[in-house]
Amino acid sequence: MMNIIKHLVSVSAIAFLLYVFTFYIDGEMGVILLSFMISAPVFSLVFVVYSLKRIKVSFDCDGYVKKGNKLKVTVTVEKNDGLPFALIDIKPSVSEVFGKDIKTYRLSMMNERRKDFTFDVEAVTGGNGEIAIDTVYSCGFLGFIRLKAKIPLPAPKSVGVIPEIPEIKASSQLFRNIADVVMTSDDDEDNDTSMMFSTNTTVGYEHREYVAGDPLKRVNWKLSTKRGKLMVRLDEASSSVQPEILLDLYRNSTEKTEDSVIGEEKLIISVFGLLILMLRQGIPCGFTYYGPDGEIVTENVDNPEYPLQLLLKILSVKVIPDRRINILPESTSACACIVATTDTGGNFTSITDKIENHENTSIISISQEMTSPPDIPLWYLDENNNFIMV
Repeated sequence: MMNIIKHLVSVSAIAFLLYVFTFYIDGEMGVILLSFMISAPVFSLVFVVYSLKRIKVSFDCDGYVKKGNKLKVTVTVEKNDGLPFALIDIKPSVSEVFGKDIKTYRLSMMNERRKDFTFDVEAVTGGNGEIAIDTVYSCGFLGFIRLKAKIPLPAPKSVGVIPEIPEIKASSQLFRNIADVVMTSDDDEDNDTSMMFSTNTTVGYEHREYVAGDPLKRVNWKLSTKRGKLMVRLDEASSSVQPEILLDLYRNSTEKTEDSVIGEEKLIISVFGLLILMLRQGIPCGFTYYGPDGEIVTENVDNPEYPLQLLLKILSVKVIPDRRINILPESTSACACIVATTDTGGNFTSITDKIENHENTSIISISQEMTSPPDIPLWYLDENNNFIMV
């Protein structure tokens, strides 16, 4: 509405000046100017309409950027022939993980068949973000004529903003609780294995010593540390003595997206801080999350170098509002279960109700304001990178 008022004021001002010039200063020159002011918009409109379907806009940028850095986006505008075009207005848009200081870019395509320009956006919050071209307009006659281009806009690009993962101390009570459960479960498995070996003619143990060519993802780092040599699993059933992490990036559709992405970043750094600590202490674990195609993925994470790759996978996936993680049957019998969620309200208990052993279950959330089922402890990461139980 304000733009329309500005245009009306400008046209009125020009019309008034032409009137004064024609009738009070120089009539002949005034007629010439008046003819120009009538013909120029007509010719400009022709070029504007001509260009509506004869341009192509694309853009490119990196798929990941670290929080606090700037992402460079390159926009390319091409025309289908050599005829001069009117002005082109391009308005990019970014999602909430980026700074919102985005302006409209205007360029002329007189002699060039192709023109590029770049702009920077600041990554302010860790998580999955999106870059898009919001609108493309063809403009003419000093900006008074402005029509939306009738072209398909380029598909938005997903960008992962990589947050800084804090270092969690091994003295954290949450980690100590998980480690105690794992040690107890591992001892129980060792006892069961010894009984199998004593009553059978074949070895019943589920590990053997590493040999060249074995995949590193099957190395049991905890057992290898205890024995002083690399041991690989022979049977995936050993995952029953590993803790399971469920990542529930739940975004309530009624909440402001700006607030949601802050909570999601908080949860991601909490979970990965704990995951990295467990791997450094020789405790592999299962990790369940949503994949790029909307499928639920469970991975066995046992390599200390793998969390960064896993983090990039998660940051590449767009968060779908009102979608909960769905616990898989094989995850319900894990020795310890850590449910990481941004929201413990609503239908959150649909996750915890499927877990068999609540005694060895913990919930990680984003603040002390959250509540949890009465028989499951809830933890959050404070500003000093310590897990505090609510």
